[in-house]
Amino acid sequence: MSIEYYDEKGKVFTDVVTKVAIQATIQTTTHIMRGRLHIRKDQRIKDELDHNENFLALTDVSILGPDGQSLFQAPFVAVQRAQIVWVIPEQNNNEEESS
Repeated sequence: MSIEYYDEKGKVFTDVVTKVAIQATIQTTTHIMRGRLHIRKDQRIKDELDHNENFLALTDVSILGPDGQSLFQAPFVAVQRAQIVWVIPEQNNNEEESS
């Protein structure tokens, strides 16, 4: 059940979605990225990748060159899901292991 309410200015407020940040390496068709992938507490990384949205949000991102050296760093990058080749989590999430 989702609860919505409005403030005096008409702004809509809804439930906050709690997510867990997982450090991951992501290979796109052109680059390797290392950053924090955010998934819902009750889901696996695969579940997040399977969402029907065009972009995947990453935070604290380093975009690496072919030699592994950092080319660019950003606090946020939106990665087009169609460009993702593979994802490797760099740390285990206990909740994910039990799924």
